[in-house]
Amino acid sequence: MGAIHPAVIFFVGAALIPFFKGTGQRIFVVGVALAAFVYMLFIEPQIGWRFSFLGFNVVLLNADRLSLFVGHIFTLIGLLIILYSIHVKENEHHIFSFLYIGSSLGVVFAGDFFTFFIFWEMLAVTAAILIWLKKDERSLGAGFRYLIMHLIGGGILLMGILLHFLATGSMEIGGLTGVPFALILIGIGFKATFIPFHTWLPDAYPKTSFTVSVLLSVFTTKAGVYALARLFPGIEIVAYMGGVMALYGVIFALLQSNARKLLSYHIISQVGYMVAGVGMGTAMGVDGGLSHVWNHILYKSLLFMCIGAVIYRTEKNDLTELGGLARKMPITTIACIIAALSIAGVPPFNGFVSKAMVYKAADYHDVLYWMLKLASVGTFLSFCKFTYFGFLRKKEIEAREAPLTMTIPMIIVAFLCVLGGVYPNLLGNILPYQSELHVYTLGKLTDTMLLLGVSGAIFLFARRLFEPHERESPDFDYLYIRVAGGFMWFCRNPVSSFGSLIDLAYARVAKGFIWFCRNPVSSLAAGVDLMFARVARILVGTDRYSPMIAAARLAHWMDRLSLAAEKAAARGEERRKMVTQGQTKVDVRSIDSALFLVAVMLLIFLVYMTLVYILAG
Repeated sequence: MGAIHPAVIFFVGAALIPFFKGTGQRIFVVGVALAAFVYMLFIEPQIGWRFSFLGFNVVLLNADRLSLFVGHIFTLIGLLIILYSIHVKENEHHIFSFLYIGSSLGVVFAGDFFTFFIFWEMLAVTAAILIWLKKDERSLGAGFRYLIMHLIGGGILLMGILLHFLATGSMEIGGLTGVPFALILIGIGFKATFIPFHTWLPDAYPKTSFTVSVLLSVFTTKAGVYALARLFPGIEIVAYMGGVMALYGVIFALLQSNARKLLSYHIISQVGYMVAGVGMGTAMGVDGGLSHVWNHILYKSLLFMCIGAVIYRTEKNDLTELGGLARKMPITTIACIIAALSIAGVPPFNGFVSKAMVYKAADYHDVLYWMLKLASVGTFLSFCKFTYFGFLRKKEIEAREAPLTMTIPMIIVAFLCVLGGVYPNLLGNILPYQSELHVYTLGKLTDTMLLLGVSGAIFLFARRLFEPHERESPDFDYLYIRVAGGFMWFCRNPVSSFGSLIDLAYARVAKGFIWFCRNPVSSLAAGVDLMFARVARILVGTDRYSPMIAAARLAHWMDRLSLAAEKAAARGEERRKMVTQGQTKVDVRSIDSALFLVAVMLLIFLVYMTLVYILAG
């Protein structure tokens, strides 16, 4: 067997949690997470837990530089999140948190497709259960939608794995071609939030408890990025999908007033940088994408911790209701500002380092390079909006600083965000390709500060344009709801009616057959008599099957159909007026806002390009 699998520590811990209560349980869960983190530090590259199953080799532990790199950050942040959520008393939360973290480690260290798929699906199921633990109607619906989307992605992934196995006779990870290549890429794309498979994320993360939001923000999407780095490095279409994700996510983030929904869309945007780096496939690109995995886990978990602390103290989650927190919650505010500067790529914070690596790798991909640069404008603007309206503006609000069990993890993560920016080679030494990091050059610093300075100036003088409003922004889920609604209508009406008609026909045939079997001769004679009687009645127009009555019934149903069409048209006109007046959840003003914000981003970008041209020339 070799070394103990890191996931086993969490699985055994989950099984033992019910045997501890109160303070003993809190000490136990933190101790298990700490033990897993310390143990990860001593795992050497190796292949272990290998055995034969159903005719193919199963490898549970494939520890190489890539899996160890991701495993280290998973166990580190897992420890800090467990400490952050130590105030939660429910056993179920800690049990499924351990199972969720253990499943993510199972994905990372899987050495064959069978093991990979089992842990991949466990990751989806445990995440859905964590979402449901809030136990209200919104979290119940969000959890089901989360699970449905991931099961669809898992089904596509499974088809690709089976086709690969039939073609090669091997479950070994790698060597994908043809249809299996495409199916497995799409299946992984569901977890990596490829557009348009991303809708589960901004739907689910804001609707569960804030402690679960912190946990979910780390593992699911990063497991998807890890799978892309393992299976699909250097695929150009993946790189450009990353650029699309970066832009798409940041535009929708700018439109949000719900703080956690804003952060959720930014997960999609920042994962786009990781996907772009992996897709470019060079040593600098892959290392840049993976270093962004590490850095993003730190600053995004910190952002979710900060807004979680705000929810814990104020029970408010919307930027329209927040403000004035800098005086009431200073530690949380400082931690949030550090995280915001990190995600915006401001030196000397860790986000600057990994973004600079991705930009460097994109030097020979002009379109992708400018897509990522434009996304960075939106990122800076959206976190100016987030920190100003959430924490810095003057507003009276009842709040006090979060408890130590929350602030201590936030301080540690904030320190790591600064440490990773000041000493980038600490991370560079454990990257898979150990790319040389020369990010603090005069050119890179000038370029970054110029871009962010122009963006900041625009926000400073026009911040009222970014003021949060209570409105919903139509995403792809609106289209999915329409399609699903049409499908359900089709099932409930035409299909159901046709099924009832078939059932009725079978019942009548069965009754007739039984009647005939009881007295064949009399039944045959009666049938002949009945046939002649029906013909006679139709000829004189007295039967319910008369042509005149049939015509009348047809006219009646045509009138009903016409009336239904008129009602539908009236409802459509009423709906159009409501949308125009902004009375519906899908507010057309949000579409105008999106176009306006894109125009602002492009304007900032043009000013930035002009200044670069002047300085260069």
